Amino acid sequence: MGDSTATIRGGDNNSSERNAAEEVCRIVEQSKELQESAATLISENSQEEASLRQRALALDSNIKRLHSFIVSSVKKGNLDPKDAEKLIAELSRASYTLSEGDAAAFLPSKSYGRFLRAFLGPINVHATRKDVQLKVKEEYNNFRDRTAYLFLFFPSLLLLLKSWVWNGCFPALPVQLYQAWLLFLYTGLALRENILRVNGSDIRPWWIYHHYCAMLMALISLTWEIERQPDCSQKQKGIQLFLKWAIMQGIAMLLQNRYQRQRLYTRIALGKARRMDVVWGETAGVEGQIWLLYPILFVLQAFEAYVGLLLLKTAVSGVISEWQVVTCGILLITMAVGNFINTVETLVSKSRVKVKAKMKKDKSKSDLLLGSPR
Repeated sequence: MGDSTATIRGGDNNSSERNAAEEVCRIVEQSKELQESAATLISENSQEEASLRQRALALDSNIKRLHSFIVSSVKKGNLDPKDAEKLIAELSRASYTLSEGDAAAFLPSKSYGRFLRAFLGPINVHATRKDVQLKVKEEYNNFRDRTAYLFLFFPSLLLLLKSWVWNGCFPALPVQLYQAWLLFLYTGLALRENILRVNGSDIRPWWIYHHYCAMLMALISLTWEIERQPDCSQKQKGIQLFLKWAIMQGIAMLLQNRYQRQRLYTRIALGKARRMDVVWGETAGVEGQIWLLYPILFVLQAFEAYVGLLLLKTAVSGVISEWQVVTCGILLITMAVGNFINTVETLVSKSRVKVKAKMKKDKSKSDLLLGSPR
């Protein structure tokens, strides 16, 4: 009886081992089949993607070539300007469809640049899907919204504590913590803006360079010794003016985020702006916003240059003769001049667009009057 029971148990164990072995073999075969299917699908997709990329590049090249041909034909007198204007409008719609649709993923992206490679390495940050690109833009807008309030809060808090708690003198640690936050802020903005440019945004290169200068200034400021007594009010005048400028900058950022972004969404809906376009210091909305925002921007730029000149004067007079003071002063003046030039260029370009639109409207009215029966 005992021998028969042991035989049965041995048979069950052998059967379980065979079943387990068969199950393992079946799973191995399934994994191989799945790998082969995935490799085939990826190969087919790669071939289709290469074909679509060639078609997209050819179409983009044809649009540019035809646009140049129409312009040259108008200059030579071989094509009527009215007909050329209609043809260019149609080409612009085709170009907008190509650049803003799903086919934009097959167009070549902009070069990454050294900044992205230095921070992220050889990582592909170009999103092939439009919804992912728009999420990147939305995250950038959210980051700006959050930091605009902090940009206004931190310097206000430091100035209030200076008057109420610190007896008119800034201690070193809170100021250096604020400068460390500025370094984080400008680095985060520069990284996001470089990624946006790779994905087709219209951010001007200067505003990214502006953040490089601001990053360098914040980094240098961290090594700047905060002088206290005696006569700390004179020695810390540059810090106090910089904090007041930062408050004004925070107000300008809030106004831009609130008013200009609404106008940008309208322009995107009308097809006059791309979905990856963003609002920054050189942009402006409707005419009423121009009269509000541009004076603030010009005052900010003048005040930024004044703070830079004050730092240089402090170093020359010997009050604080450190290299950090001189370098920060030069950087502030450089950023102020660059911001002013870019803002003026934007105003001029907007004025040209308005004049051209007005001339076109007046011409259309005159054509209607001449063509109407008398």
